Formats: sequence, structure tokens, C-alpha cells
Amino acid sequence: MGEISPLANMKFTKSVLQEELQAFSTYFDTSLKGKSALLDRITSYLLENKGKQMRPIFVLLGARMAGSVTDRTYRAALLVELLHIASLVHDDLVDDSMERRGKYSVNALWKNRSAVYTGDYIFAHSLVLSLSNGDHRILEIYTEAIRQMSELELLQMVKNKKIQYDEQAYYDLIKGKTASFLAAACSAGAASVTDDESVIARMHTFGEKLGMAFQVKDDLLDYTQQDIGKPTGNDIKEQKITLPLIYTLHNCDARTKTYLLNIVKHHNTKSDKVKELINIVEANGGMRYAEDKMHAFRDESLAVLQTFPPSEVRDCLEEMVAFTIGRAY
Repeated sequence: MGEISPLANMKFTKSVLQEELQAFSTYFDTSLKGKSALLDRITSYLLENKGKQMRPIFVLLGARMAGSVTDRTYRAALLVELLHIASLVHDDLVDDSMERRGKYSVNALWKNRSAVYTGDYIFAHSLVLSLSNGDHRILEIYTEAIRQMSELELLQMVKNKKIQYDEQAYYDLIKGKTASFLAAACSAGAASVTDDESVIARMHTFGEKLGMAFQVKDDLLDYTQQDIGKPTGNDIKEQKITLPLIYTLHNCDARTKTYLLNIVKHHNTKSDKVKELINIVEANGGMRYAEDKMHAFRDESLAVLQTFPPSEVRDCLEEMVAFTIGRAY
């Protein structure tokens, strides 16, 4: 395929997976039919706003790297997307968020109780889907990712009571919260078509490294001062210290460090102060450092791909890596 632009937009991947994505779309659109009229209204509303569906794409590509897509692959792709949707419904509830992807959240439209039960139903429905089809290895992969994610969420709640800026703790957090789920998608795809644990493990490592790069990119986007179609500076407003600021706090003078921490603790909701903090972070090399770390994780993920033979599917995964790093939102 040749060199892939850092602004790759998944067009090549979607052309290669055209048939599989069409089949998955049909599978997905009929996946949540229930006996409750209210539940059907809510789930239909959720399915209207699918997003980029990157996780199912990684499941399909993981399967293609190890063999050919099967019904088990489609179930693995459906499972990761349903688990993701359930987590978003619960996240909006916990955060008291009124919007999701530019539309009203479930709790905004149908109140908190309906949001709780909807998230629970989608989660349980996902597990039944796997168990009833004997997809035990795939379920094992996903439940381990959920365990890590939940454990890290609880750990973050405890740590948020005190401002933390340890770089290794940051990596541990994003590995459990973000990278674990992308790693699960890639390895579950492989596990849907092969029992070769070495292949499954390599796809897991690829997804984990890319997931780390993905989250660092997300944290960088939160520091941008350009219009990216969504609010920025939210991490500071929520007193979340991510890699650009972590580096700055460890590499600036004592007076600047005290000033930055004061903004995070006491002025984190003031737009002018948040903007000033972002300017200081950029001036002190925090953005550049985070970009270098993001590229290092990217390179590690690409190195894993190089252990597989050249193929159209490997080119697709390289495009997905480029898209993850080059995206502007």
C-alpha cells in the first residue's frame, strides 16, 4: 500500500471491510429488540448515533489477521460495541451529563432510573449473547478488560481526592481505562477465528499500545486552543492532571509549579485561567513531550504489526494507527 498519510481517514480500511461492515451493521441494528416499548425507544435512540464504531472495526481486522471472519467474529464485534454503549450510558449518568455526541443523553431524556436499567440491560444482553453461543474465550477477554477498567475507575476516584502528578501512575491509569478495551477488541477478533494464543497475545499487545497512544492523543486534544467541534480544557476543569501538565510540573521552576497547581485546585472553572495554564504548558514543552510519548506508543504498536506477514489487512491496521494519531477530534 505504501506510506500512509498521518491524516488517514479509514477509507482504505472501510473499502477492504465493506462486506463485513455491511453485515455487521445489519447484525447491530437488530441486536437490542426487547419486550418493553420503553426499552425499544431508548435503544433505538442509542443505535441512531453509532459514532465511528472503531472497536468493531478492530475486531474485524483482528479476525482477518488471524483467518476469515465468522459468525463468532460478528458476535465479538457486537459484544464490544454493546459493552461500550452500556458504559457510556452509565458514564453520562455518573457525570450527570446532559449530552453525548451532540445529542441528549439517555438520562437527560428518560431520567436516571431508566438510564440505569438501560445500561444494565445492554450489559446483561451482551453477556447472554456470548454465553448462549459458547463464546467463552471471547467473554473471558472482555470481562478481564471490564475488571481492569472498573478497578482503575475506583482507584482514580480515591486519587482524585488529592492532586496526583506521577507519570507512571498516569500510564497505569490509561492502560486500564482505555487501552485495555482496545486490546480486548483486537485480541477477541483474533480469538474468534484461531486458538493460537501467540497470535491472540500479539494482537492484544498491538491494541494495548495503540490504546495508550489513543488516550495520550485525547489528552493532547483537550489542551488544544483550536476549534475541534467539542469543548476543550475539560480535564483541568475536572482537576484531572494528564501527561502534558505532568511533564510541565516536573520540569518547571517552583514558582510556576505552585501557580499551576493553584489554578487546578482553585481556579479550574475559570476559562481565562485554564487558557493561561494551557499556554504555560505549551511554553514549557509539555505538549511536545506528550506528542513524543504518543509517537513512541504508536511505534511500539507498529512494531507488533511487523511480526505479521505483509497483507492488505496489515495495511488497514497501519491506516487505523495513522487515523488514531492524526485525528483532530
